[in-house]
Amino acid sequence: MSSPPAATYGRIRLPPVLRLLILTQLAFNIGFFAVLPFLAAHLGQAIGMAGWLVGLVLGLRTFSQQGLFVVGGALADRYGVRPVVLTGCVLRIAGFVWLGYAERTWAVIAAVVLIGFAAALFSPAVESEVARQAVAREEAGGGPRTRVLALFAVSGQTGAFLGPLLGALLLAVDFRTACLAGAGVFVLVLAGHARLLPRHLPGRAPARVRGGIGAVLRNRRFLALCCAYGACLLAYNQLYLALPAEVERVTGSQAPLAWLFALSSLLAVSAQLPVTRWTGERLGPRRALACGLLLIAAGFAVVAAARPAGWTGTAGLLPAAGFVALLTLGQMVVAPVVRAWVPDLAEEGRLGLYTGALSSVSGLIVLAGGAASGGLLDSGLPPAVPWLVLAAVPAAAIGLLPRRA
Repeated sequence: MSSPPAATYGRIRLPPVLRLLILTQLAFNIGFFAVLPFLAAHLGQAIGMAGWLVGLVLGLRTFSQQGLFVVGGALADRYGVRPVVLTGCVLRIAGFVWLGYAERTWAVIAAVVLIGFAAALFSPAVESEVARQAVAREEAGGGPRTRVLALFAVSGQTGAFLGPLLGALLLAVDFRTACLAGAGVFVLVLAGHARLLPRHLPGRAPARVRGGIGAVLRNRRFLALCCAYGACLLAYNQLYLALPAEVERVTGSQAPLAWLFALSSLLAVSAQLPVTRWTGERLGPRRALACGLLLIAAGFAVVAAARPAGWTGTAGLLPAAGFVALLTLGQMVVAPVVRAWVPDLAEEGRLGLYTGALSSVSGLIVLAGGAASGGLLDSGLPPAVPWLVLAAVPAAAIGLLPRRA
């Protein structure tokens, strides 16, 4: 069967496999974000977990996903993209179904970890292949790799926009229905990829698993980039911990949360490509990352400045909206630059491993900081203090950035 011609996305012509992988990210996020934004409220209200335990569970979810990306990346290098993606989809389906029916703490934790580990398989496989093909396209004169990676991010953010809206509708029934709908999305993804994803991708040869981790740990510039990105991810994780708490405080309801997630996704979908193009033309990698981290820190500072006023209702949501907008803009600057930098730091044939290691190191940072963030928000400190502490994290990460591109 002949391959269909390359398609044009936002003036970017893409070959069929790259197009499939970018659409994969859209589907992944629709299923995932139909559930995740509402998980903290479910754990605290329906399951009755304390704030520190909710933070720990969210951190475990991120660690089992981001922290174990290195496993999925290494397996994708060794066995190829297709089997790793299909296995991850099967596990994600099982995890969502289990979470929908879990009522005890241990069962919730096990289901959340399974959901995270599923993504640790399929996400680094997809991300590393997108990055590899973006580099090959750049070397062939097809344009900067950051454009393709930004388009990949736009696809993910579109899914992150549609997912919470779907989840908010399904929560009118109950949380279990949202989980089962998320599982249904991944059933469709599994069926589609079993049919369309090639068994062998040209230019991708199997790599040995042994010996790669040592090289990663000796790569100081790569580890510095990982730590800076980990601080960014810890800050971004507050969309699921600090933001729900703030929305609940000012409105007494979780209902506005879906609209704030929609704001984040709409900003990313509409502005990601222009922002990436602007930063690519005017800023080097290090300066771009520093600017992105400063924007993220400013988002926390906005809420910290407004907390002493004690606003509630619609007025109380304005600082939260400012936080979401600045955090999203900072993430739009940071993510494509980091992903585009990794192939230049990775060993030949080990891009999957390095892509996974990037997320694994950042996942460890989120695991360490997740419980601390939950405890900080429940600590009874003056209202602005937790948000100022959270603002300091991305600001301090600027000093970790590698000195040269």
